[in-house]
Amino acid sequence: MPILEMKVPSPGESILEVEIAAWLVEDGDYVYKDQSIAEIDSDKATLELPAEMSGIITFKADEGDAVDVGAVVCLIDTSAAAPAAVAAPAAVAAPATPAAPATPAAPAAPVAAAPAASHAAGHPSPAAAKLMSEKGLAPGAVTGSGPGGRVLKLDVVQALSKGIAAPELPGSNWSGSRETHREKMSMLRRKVAERLVSVKNETAMLTTFNEVDMKPIMDLRKKYKEAFKEHHGVGLGFMSFFTKAVTAALELYPAVNAMIDGKEVEFHDYADIGIAVSSPKGLMVPVVRNAESMSLAQIEAEIKRLAIRARDGKITVDEMVGGTFTITNGGIFGSMLSTPIINPPQSAILGMHNIVERPVAIDGAVEIRPIMYIALSYDHRIIDGKESVSFLMAVKEMLENPERMLFGSKDPMEVLLGL
Repeated sequence: MPILEMKVPSPGESILEVEIAAWLVEDGDYVYKDQSIAEIDSDKATLELPAEMSGIITFKADEGDAVDVGAVVCLIDTSAAAPAAVAAPAAVAAPATPAAPATPAAPAAPVAAAPAASHAAGHPSPAAAKLMSEKGLAPGAVTGSGPGGRVLKLDVVQALSKGIAAPELPGSNWSGSRETHREKMSMLRRKVAERLVSVKNETAMLTTFNEVDMKPIMDLRKKYKEAFKEHHGVGLGFMSFFTKAVTAALELYPAVNAMIDGKEVEFHDYADIGIAVSSPKGLMVPVVRNAESMSLAQIEAEIKRLAIRARDGKITVDEMVGGTFTITNGGIFGSMLSTPIINPPQSAILGMHNIVERPVAIDGAVEIRPIMYIALSYDHRIIDGKESVSFLMAVKEMLENPERMLFGSKDPMEVLLGL
């Protein structure tokens, strides 16, 4: 009897162990080639495991088990025939299956029966989970139409369009019970915890703050955002301006872009900027490579591509390693001020915050301006206070004078006059 051994693929270099986060099918189910059968957690990302062949699956590891890369996690009996009751629905989900054209009009009843018997039933995809969280929908509020009853983003959108009820008042789901429950931390969360603690213990981390008048950038966006989107096919956000300002400032202060390697300091002649994004599995930091040579449109397009991949659970380890500096934006969640923690082995991280109209003094008069507080956390072992403050001032000046992103620290008129 031909039995296929499904082994854990390597998620990336240096990763030797993963964890079975969730089985998306049930032991003994018939699965189809390329169907997602499990989610696996590594210490850097969560990935889906697709079936290599069609057949009946037998588990060799349970949810929550830590398994070595290359270990067998399940067996697939490729000689087994697809059950007649579920062959057509599964084939629709996996068009590559030869049986799909033969039964295009199978009755809908078996479709409802299959999800109920599967571990995937009611389990949202990363994109669906994010949308449900944003809309305040409780688990189980949406019926899934994906493989094994998995909740897809389209299911959530359709449910919302039909007027699904969401909790109306904060705290309305409290029951008054004194019960407690425990959940195992994912491998990704455990690794993040270890890294954050090690940064606090192993670096001389300090944070310096400043404020930025965002009016010039906001006026620029208001004037050109429609033309920018029409011409480049991507929106003009704040992150591209910050990334461009950071890369210009890193050129002026290369120690902020460096990192300690033993008894040496490694400097970089490029700027690979990590952009911290929130995903259903936690904080992830995809990297924009060679951001110093990109235009605003290229930066916006790359950030959008990486953010979508992270939120859909498709980001790879290679897309999240090797950054030289990180930017994190707590402002999208309403943060006024924070001290971001360095992303090792980097030596600095810039924190953005919310934009609030505040009274400020302009040429001796009080005006209301959109102000953002920014914070730079840095490793004092290789970055002096003068460099850190000067770096943050350079970022501030470029944001308040966007033309300086083209001409660097010089005044544009000085460049024109050759001074």
